[in-house]
Formats: sequence, structure tokens, C-alpha cells
Amino acid sequence: MLEIIFLILVSGYFIISASLVIGAKKSFPQLTEDQLPSVSVVVAARNEENNILSCLESLNILIYPDSKLEIIIVDDASTDNTSTTVSNFIQDKTRFQTIRLEDTESGKLRGKVRAMAAGIKLANSEIILTTDADCVVNPLWAKTIASYYVGNVGVVNGFTSQIVKDSYSGMQAIDFIYLLFIAAGTINLGKPVSCIGNNMSFRKNVYEETGGFENLPFSVTEDFLLLNSMHKLKKYEIIYMLNQDSLVISKPASNFRELFNQKKRWAVGGKDAPPLGIFLMLWSFLTNLFLLMTPIFLSTAWLYLVFFKVAIDIFVLLPIHQRLGLQKNLKYFPVFQIYYILYVLVLPFVVLFNKKVKWKDRVY
Repeated sequence: MLEIIFLILVSGYFIISASLVIGAKKSFPQLTEDQLPSVSVVVAARNEENNILSCLESLNILIYPDSKLEIIIVDDASTDNTSTTVSNFIQDKTRFQTIRLEDTESGKLRGKVRAMAAGIKLANSEIILTTDADCVVNPLWAKTIASYYVGNVGVVNGFTSQIVKDSYSGMQAIDFIYLLFIAAGTINLGKPVSCIGNNMSFRKNVYEETGGFENLPFSVTEDFLLLNSMHKLKKYEIIYMLNQDSLVISKPASNFRELFNQKKRWAVGGKDAPPLGIFLMLWSFLTNLFLLMTPIFLSTAWLYLVFFKVAIDIFVLLPIHQRLGLQKNLKYFPVFQIYYILYVLVLPFVVLFNKKVKWKDRVY
């Protein structure tokens, strides 16, 4: 009986994965270079003295018409040398400007949400691009993202990976791509369930039409909350393109506590996911639960099902990594499989009993 249930779960897992691959690999029309819109890049930074310089250097070499690009760095009441580092770097660079917020949070505009709202309000361009202070962007990032604003496209998302040095960072990098593959697949099929703010963009007028962050309830996953509010307008196309030129690279969590806090924050935000998101999480939970039971039911049929499930994950990850030029990271696939199974099964119970989230030395 259990083998039949596992067969149903793995078969469904294959159908879901194949559908998401079709969505994630969908292609979209692009503007020519002379049609590119004006762009404002907004980066919120809090206590990022160890990361912000690399981010600034990558933004400084963006390939984009100078008259159509501005870069806004929002210092979210940093208590380290973030502000000094930013000021020293941008002092002779006209593309950049910076604002500093004081540590006076209140109401719905708290944390990163408050910083993003301030940066977007200051922006003068048609398109807003967002990334994080611990990220490095491709020189063609802004140009590639902006080129997809054809017709009624209101939101364009891109992929993010991580710096890979060992198996610990390698498993995180694969996990990022896997989760964003799900986001891309569902978004391109018209059913958004998630996104990531370190490689996100939207038309400023669409943002204003939602009322902006000031009109939204507070969330620790403000990026998806904003995307969902734009989706609810039912007027604009939301796309997630798979293009190596728009890839963003972030820093992996340096230790287990940092990784745990990151995963917990995403899990807490995930409880507000739409029904499709809950369904996908539940199906993944059950499939991986049965996979973990392999040592108990060590039969030939069971092992075939385990092999099939693992093969599905490779089937999903290989073409996505190839399109992004990251296939070398797949040598860490076995470590990722173990890591993914464990956190998928453990996190729901962690969130069930403790919904507090820590982000940048603040607790929400």
C-alpha cells in the first residue's frame, strides 16, 4: 500500500516538474537597444560594510545608456561603516546617489520594506530594478532585464545563484536555482507563488497603482507580497526569464545559524502563499517524507521509485544550470539532495511553533 502511495507521489512529482520546466524555459520578446526604457536600480543596505563594495563595483560597470540609468543606495540606519564606504565610492560617480534612514521604525514600513519604499519614492525612472547589498550583478543585468518590458509587461524577474567554494556553498547555490526554477515555472504559467527581491524589477507606475509598500501589510518576504499585489491588478504580464546575462550572484550563508534564519524567514513568508504554493509545498513534503523512509522499506520497487525521484530532480536542474552557465555546480547535487530533504521536512514544524524572524539584527 505504501509503495502505491509513493508511486502516486513520484508520478505527480514528475508531472509537476515537467510542467514547471516548460514554464521556466518559456521565451519572451525583447526590445532593441534604442527602445530601452529609463531604469533606476534600488539597493537597500543595513550593516553591509563587508559586502557593499563588491556590489557597488558591479553596479558601476553596468552597460546601459548613462542618460537612462540611476543607482540609488539606501542606507537603512547602519551601525557599521556602510555609509562611509558608500559615500567614498560614489563621490565622483554621477550615476549614483545615496540616502540614509534613521533608526525610527514604526507601523507597516519596517526593516527592508521601509528602505525599499524610500528608494523607490526617490527614483525618477520608468523601471525599478532591485538587488541586495551582498550581490554582484552581471554587467548586462540592467540592459537584459529592461529589454523584456515589451507591451503590457509589468514585472520582470531574473535568476540568482551564489558564490560556490565548497559543498556547503554549493548546496546553497543549487537550492537557490531550484527554488527560483519553481518561481519561474509558476509565474510563466500565470500562477505566481514566489520570487526573490535581489533580482526583481517592475514598472514604477504599476508599483504606484498598488499603493506601494505603504499600502501593503508588513511581511518578512516583501518581494513576493509586492509581486502578488501587482498580479492581483489583472492588467499586467508578469514574466520570469531564463537568461545568463541577467544572472545575479549573492553570498551564501556563512554558517548554520545564518542559513537557518534565512530559511526560516522564507518559510514564515511562505505561509501566506496562494493555494498552488501550499499544494506544491505539501506535495514536495510528502514525496521527500516517503523518500526518507527508504531504509525502512528497502525493496526493489521502493528503490526504483527513489531513483526515479532523484532522476526527476536532475532532469529539472541540468537544463536550467546549462542555460545559466552554472552546470559545474551540479557536482554538489548529492549534498543538495540530502540538505533539501532535511529542511523541507523540518522547517514546517519549526515555523509551526516559532514564527519570530531575525533579519539584520532585528527581530520581527
